[in-house]
Amino acid sequence: MYKELLNKEDIDRAITRMAHEIVERNKGIEKLCLIGIQRGGVYLANRLAEKIRNIEKNILPVGSLDIAFYRDDLNIRKEQPVVRKTEINFEITDMKIVLVDDVLFTGRSIRAAMDALMDIGRPSSIQLAVLVDRGHRELPIKADYAGKNIPTSRSETVVVQFAEESGEDKVILQKGDFDA
Repeated sequence: MYKELLNKEDIDRAITRMAHEIVERNKGIEKLCLIGIQRGGVYLANRLAEKIRNIEKNILPVGSLDIAFYRDDLNIRKEQPVVRKTEINFEITDMKIVLVDDVLFTGRSIRAAMDALMDIGRPSSIQLAVLVDRGHRELPIKADYAGKNIPTSRSETVVVQFAEESGEDKVILQKGDFDA
C-alpha cells in the first residue's frame, strides 16, 4: 500500500527552490561544487547543477560518491553492499561542498559520506541538500536545504523515483515494515 507524496511538478518546484537557496546562501557559486550520494543523490545533484547553471550562467562541478564501504552497518548486513562508482574529477580541498542525497532519515548515510569525503580531501565546508527529510535522526545531522519535510513513522518507507532510473519522477510513502 502506498501514497504518492510528490509528483513530477512538485519535485521540479522543490529542486528549483533549493537551487536558488544554494546560490543565495553561498553568494554565488565560486569555489562551490555538488557531490551526489549514489544513486538518488547523483540524479538530484545533476538536476540541481542544471538549475544553478540556468540561474548563474555558469557550470558547477558535480561528482558522485559511493559510500558502500563507509557504512557503519557493513558487518551486520545480511547481503553484500552494491558498490557503485565514486567519480569526483576535481579537487575538493578548500571547496564548499553541497552533499546531495534523495532522502534524509537517520543521518548515518550522511556521516558515512562525510567520512568518505574527508578521505579524498579537506573541503572548507560541507552543506547538505536533500529532496525529502523524513525525520527520525540518530545522529546530529540536519539538512541545509530540504525540498520537502515529510514526517513519517519508522514502519513507513519513503521511495524517491527519478525518471533517469524508473522512467518517472515521484515520491511515494509505503506503509508497513518492509523494504522498498
